[in-house]
Amino acid sequence: NALSDKKSIALTEDLAMRLFGTTDVLGKTVEWQHRKDFKVTGVIKNIPKTSSVKFDFILSFEEFKEEEGGDWVTTWTSTAPQTFVLVMPGTDIDQFNKKIADLVRTKTGGYANHRTPFIVRYSDSYLYGRYDNGVQSGGRIEYVRLFSAIAVFILIIACINFMNLSTARASRRIKEVGMKKSMGARRGTLMVQYLSESTMIAFLSLIVALLLVVLFLPQFNAITGKQLTLHLSAGFITVLFGVVLITGLLAGSYPALYLSGFNPATVLKGKFKNFMGESWARKGLVVFQFTLSIILIVGVWVVYRQVRFVQTQNLGYDRDNVVLISSEGQLSEKQETFLSLLEGIPGVVAASSGAHDMTGHNGGTYGVDWPGKNPDDRTEFERFTVGYGFIETLGIEMLEGRTLSRDFGDTTSIIFNEAAIEFMGMSDPIGKKVKLYGRDMTIIGVTKNFHFESFRDVVKPAFFWLAQYTPDIIMVKIEGGKEHEVLERIQASYEEFNPGFPFTYKFLDEDYQALYAAEERVAILSRYFAGLAVLISCLGLFGLAAFTAERRIKEIGIRKVLGSSTFSIVRLLSAEYTRMVLTAIAIALPISYFAASSWLDGFAFRAELEWWLFAGAGLAALLIAWLTVGLLTMRAARVNPAECLRSE
Repeated sequence: NALSDKKSIALTEDLAMRLFGTTDVLGKTVEWQHRKDFKVTGVIKNIPKTSSVKFDFILSFEEFKEEEGGDWVTTWTSTAPQTFVLVMPGTDIDQFNKKIADLVRTKTGGYANHRTPFIVRYSDSYLYGRYDNGVQSGGRIEYVRLFSAIAVFILIIACINFMNLSTARASRRIKEVGMKKSMGARRGTLMVQYLSESTMIAFLSLIVALLLVVLFLPQFNAITGKQLTLHLSAGFITVLFGVVLITGLLAGSYPALYLSGFNPATVLKGKFKNFMGESWARKGLVVFQFTLSIILIVGVWVVYRQVRFVQTQNLGYDRDNVVLISSEGQLSEKQETFLSLLEGIPGVVAASSGAHDMTGHNGGTYGVDWPGKNPDDRTEFERFTVGYGFIETLGIEMLEGRTLSRDFGDTTSIIFNEAAIEFMGMSDPIGKKVKLYGRDMTIIGVTKNFHFESFRDVVKPAFFWLAQYTPDIIMVKIEGGKEHEVLERIQASYEEFNPGFPFTYKFLDEDYQALYAAEERVAILSRYFAGLAVLISCLGLFGLAAFTAERRIKEIGIRKVLGSSTFSIVRLLSAEYTRMVLTAIAIALPISYFAASSWLDGFAFRAELEWWLFAGAGLAALLIAWLTVGLLTMRAARVNPAECLRSE
């Protein structure tokens, strides 16, 4: 009942302490915007840092009905308000949605017949928050799946290394196996031994991993902008042990089957030979792990190029050095006076106001009518409610016509973007009439298309019209290189003009960057993970090359005695690994192209997939492999034949 009276307010503990120095504030009065008084009727526990919704106070929704321009609160065609529904336990959601499907259609007398409301679990909104035409189509869960897949890839690569190195070292353990089998050990007993060894290694790796998580978690939080903590609950520990067990069994499965299958009589006589296509199996595993590594390299490169693409493209307006200031207190009543004051400050290029911050969908309507419009069409036009000078302040280019001007009044004028004119099928639009919310408007200009949403979306139809009420955002264009001194002058003017309100601002380009914060984090994290995958693959390749060189040391000595050069021996030892990496490249590149194309399909505007990108990734993998085995083979090729053949 805290907000049963619309003049009530509920404060968080933190805000109560900031305002009153105590949380014992029930019955006290808070002044809001220097215009209204509210009685404190509730104190809310501080919102956790992990919450996706954060706030300092809550007002009754009823209060907004009295605000200027408050029609958005009570209009059934408005999508601005969010509706929260508390249902009874066990409610059949499908049945509930069927009952409310016609609610908006009924309330608007059939006018809004294209909107079908439905409810979804609030707990799903964070990870599954993106919808296309009312159908859930993803959200943050895509990044969870992406990094989960990368983690699995890295784990598989590590398991492959263990399998390869274990089987490569088999020659050192064959007599152990022969002795145990001759003493009566069964194959199952040996398998349990080797699986236990791999599981123990996985368990020791878990301990090291936990220490690394504790060490690097602050850096990870800084990259992701999260506040993650390592909380070893019973459920989490159970999952960790499950991962350890599965990893140990997976990594040890092939070596256990391989080693336990030796014939004791054969190995004790020294007649051991490769079984079960051992060489081919090991080569296949190397090819597989390098295939995964190359896919990750291509993925990192593609994500980086797309992030750079959206950061450097011409948006159709100039976002640099544009400051956004909230219109609060007296600014809401004397905005034009304050804008004139700002324009008189040296270093201020232009100033205007609007209700759109240019970064995402801020509000739209299908209340635009024109001759020839399909009566059933409900295409939404983005609405830019602006003051005079808005288009000039942002440097939006005009295709034809003029901008909004005080010289003409322009209270019944409207400006469309190219996409809107094309959608309406108009030619020579200047001077033509359209209706907006049933009111006659004259087209005075057409702007070139500009991006006000993510590059994932096509440029949508949009229009500019003069604000019927005071816009809540002030935009100031500052001369480049003078940001600091100009902001100090703006702050002084603001505090003098609007006492009691703190001067807060943000730059438009920072808001734009926030649109792609998720992609930027994916790019950074992907580089780390891809680097880790390549490192693990190289370690495995290095270890395998070391064992191969050790096995062939006498062959190398004999070849040198017979006159082989160091280069020819290096080429001989490296050729096998070169073929394996080339095979991995041939497999990985088509898969990489398909995966990259699928990811880029989520962007309406995207960087092109150039052939050299894939060629470069393959060449990088080949060079890394050569570098990994090159130093080792070079050292092996320079061995003294007398030393390696001495035992003979």
